[in-house]
Amino acid sequence: IQRKDLVSWNTMISGYAQHGAGEKALELFDAMKNDGMKPDWITFVAVFLAWNHAGFVDLGVQYFDAMIRDYRIEARPEHYACMVDLLGRRGRLSEATDLIKSMPFKPHPAIFGTLLGACRIHKNLDLAEFAAKNLLALDPNSATGYVQLANIYAAQNRWEHVARIRRSMKDNNVVKAPGYSWIEIQSAVHEFRSSDRLHPELVSIHKKLNELEEKMKMAGYIPDLEFALHDVEEELKEQLLLWHSEKLAIAFGLLKVPLGVPIRVFKNLRVCGDCHNAIKYISAIEGREIIVRDTTRFHHFQGWVLLLQ
Repeated sequence: IQRKDLVSWNTMISGYAQHGAGEKALELFDAMKNDGMKPDWITFVAVFLAWNHAGFVDLGVQYFDAMIRDYRIEARPEHYACMVDLLGRRGRLSEATDLIKSMPFKPHPAIFGTLLGACRIHKNLDLAEFAAKNLLALDPNSATGYVQLANIYAAQNRWEHVARIRRSMKDNNVVKAPGYSWIEIQSAVHEFRSSDRLHPELVSIHKKLNELEEKMKMAGYIPDLEFALHDVEEELKEQLLLWHSEKLAIAFGLLKVPLGVPIRVFKNLRVCGDCHNAIKYISAIEGREIIVRDTTRFHHFQGWVLLLQ
């Protein structure tokens, strides 16, 4: 593009940020400024996403202040959500909570949902309960509030609290959207749910996963049982993790997608931490490029190197 307008700059910066290429996105932001183009509020949403994926928390905070002070751009809910995510992912939950309390307008449910997700990662039950309470006050029918809080209790083996949350969901007629993954093979879309029992090629898929599990463990993979959110024995938890929907879809892709062609899987929820780690090993063992698109971003795996954190 010989004459790059604001839309083209924003699109490229946002595209790199969504694919986790934070440093490249920030290089483009600098090039944009050097080209004399003034950023707008949309630019900064993309830039904050880039800081998030690059892990540069302090620089993100500096740019948030600079956006308001130097560029005279009023912070919107989207900016605050990005900053809460940026701080929360790095465990700076108190700062994220203070930022929410300082907002000049009423927080929308997604901001408390973002804080709640960060509390789950860092196992902060007190702030998780604060976030869930506010989320459900704003959106009583939010399955996210119930499910995330139940997951935090489950990770701490507080099953009586998990049962209480599930009863509350039932009493309030709140239904969790089922998680599933899908992959397209020769123009046909194949869907998988966790512990899927319907796909006609499950026998071959399970055989492939069992072979992979053995090789993964030999390579150093340890199943993260925190993501098996059921009160069952450890052996069954490992099996439940192995049958997560994205793993089933990837195993099917390994059986059907020709060598040299990337395996592309989509998921309607976020990829769990155990699957994220396991796919690194699968990619290395099989020598395959795997791309997983969840609700947040694209995750690229190629060989042992995870290209995009």
